[in-house]
Amino acid sequence: MATTTAATRRLAAILAADVAGYSRLMGVDEGGTHERLKAHFRQLFEPKIGEHSGRIVKNTGDGLLAEFPSVVDAVRCAAEVQRGMIDREPMVSDERRIRFRIGVNLGDVIVEDGDIFGDGVNVAARLEALAEPGGICVSGTVRDQVRDKLPYALDDMGEQSVKNIARPVRVYALRPDAVADLPARSVRFEVPRRRFSVFVAVAATAVALLFIAVSVWWLWPAPRSSPAPTAAAGASAAMSIARPLVAPRLSIVVLPFANLSSDLEQQYFADGITEDVTTDLSRIAHSFVISRNTAFTYRNKAIDTKQIGRDLGVRYVLEGSVQRSGNQVRVNVQLIDAETDTHLWAERFDHDTGDLLALQNEVTGRIANTLSLELIRAEAARPTADPDALDYILRGRAAFEKGAARENYADAISLFERALALDPSAVEPKTRLAWALVDRVLVEISDSVTADLARAEGLVDEALAASPRYALAHFVKGQILRAQHRCEEALPEYQTVIALDRNSVGGLFNVGRCRVQTGSLDDAIPLMEQAIRLNPSNPSIGFYYFSLGQVHLLQSRTDDAIVWLKKAHSANLGFPSLHAWLASAYALKGDTERAAAELAEARRLSRDDRFSNLARLRAVGYFGVPKAHALFETTYFAGLRKAGMPEE
Repeated sequence: MATTTAATRRLAAILAADVAGYSRLMGVDEGGTHERLKAHFRQLFEPKIGEHSGRIVKNTGDGLLAEFPSVVDAVRCAAEVQRGMIDREPMVSDERRIRFRIGVNLGDVIVEDGDIFGDGVNVAARLEALAEPGGICVSGTVRDQVRDKLPYALDDMGEQSVKNIARPVRVYALRPDAVADLPARSVRFEVPRRRFSVFVAVAATAVALLFIAVSVWWLWPAPRSSPAPTAAAGASAAMSIARPLVAPRLSIVVLPFANLSSDLEQQYFADGITEDVTTDLSRIAHSFVISRNTAFTYRNKAIDTKQIGRDLGVRYVLEGSVQRSGNQVRVNVQLIDAETDTHLWAERFDHDTGDLLALQNEVTGRIANTLSLELIRAEAARPTADPDALDYILRGRAAFEKGAARENYADAISLFERALALDPSAVEPKTRLAWALVDRVLVEISDSVTADLARAEGLVDEALAASPRYALAHFVKGQILRAQHRCEEALPEYQTVIALDRNSVGGLFNVGRCRVQTGSLDDAIPLMEQAIRLNPSNPSIGFYYFSLGQVHLLQSRTDDAIVWLKKAHSANLGFPSLHAWLASAYALKGDTERAAAELAEARRLSRDDRFSNLARLRAVGYFGVPKAHALFETTYFAGLRKAGMPEE
């Protein structure tokens, strides 16, 4: 069943592009124009937008709409795209060449189901219409943000009245001649198809001649007056010539997923999975992900993982397949170490087809979440003689993700401290250290709650001041607010996380947690269940099960509550509150013996004696707004009374 994402608002830089004279071009050569336009999108727009941390919202046929977290990145991307178009289609006559007009605006947008709406988008579209072919128009707000950061000559076009916008818009233009003066950056040169064979032949001949020349030079006898090189020296020289690329940490290529269905038209679904996984992995901090264009050159070729690793300079290869039969889809994925050709992780996902887009989103989200953990574990296990800050971050993450145990938190905190000592201004170690501190408060194993929360809050505030759109920092801020019993303030932080990262399991789950505390229990369960589906191997999965058990008990579904609470216990979640909730559930069901045993365990594990009586539990705990508190009284507290907990 498809899930509709609630509409949210955020500030974004919006890039709108279209083809100047598209109807005329299609009238002259419909097929050729369409193919060339697709090539420009695939080979220039998509890589550039990805390079500058943007995302394509939608393709409009003769153009596209994209959004960026940074207005500087949006304008730089627009300029590099227009500069790149100058060097493309060199053999196409001027009247048939494709030229784009681009508009960039910074404004508030409404985000719903992956699309964006609002005046911020409308102004970008109007700016696009004002731009010259090959040029760019930006709003006054954009110009103010980039004027001291980008060396572009923006001409003031004054205030312009544009359709459906109440007030005039101040417009600045980057003219086509100014674009032409910019240096070319990483722009692909498109060889015309009719000359492709000639190009290949010439290139092959050049390579062959170069090989012969090097071979002759290498084998030619040395002059008698010169000493002959030793075997060791020759080997050293050969090694220096053939030294392979050093693969970066967290470097990976996602190979095109194979379509194993009998219906060849299902290839689009396999390609969609490949592209979405590539995009989602690129959001992992410090990741190096090979572009889809390069990865797709390996389609339908025999796979030699070690060779691919050497060719592309990556440590990991992800390959997979999609098989559809009737109403069922099966997706298989394997993560391979490119150096050793060993399988590190494999998973199979079976789903009903239903809404294919929703299915694609869920499958890719699960792959990305699980793969993120597997990559961190693999990197942390690699021996490093002289670790740098990133090594300590990766090791700290691996320790943190082992689960809610005192030694795991101690190891993670120590490693994040070392990373921060090496790079005191770095945002990530500050954020992850704050997360570890607040998390051990939330799972009730902190020996210094006040100190941990105070330090976590200081660290995350520094991180957000330096990087306001860092999703993890917003998540940790939400965790701190929730630990301080300020769920209504935490909720916008978690919603910001989801807006920045649609696969954020923590964001989804904790929106559900806050719904419980604010009395909207009916909204909580779908969010929590979606979080579990997206990452069933999450190290915090026991806490997710526990929270679902709480919601079921609060809604008087005692049997369901016991199922989820026992699953939490089986997932090695053993903090005091879990046993107290089990005690309440068993007591409400009439099993007083088990209830008493669970209550005794809660008291044994508790470090603050909160489970000695109901009055103390009410004072120490937080049970939300009055509506939520009333539910706690009639379920959780009622069960604890039956289990033997006194009022005073």
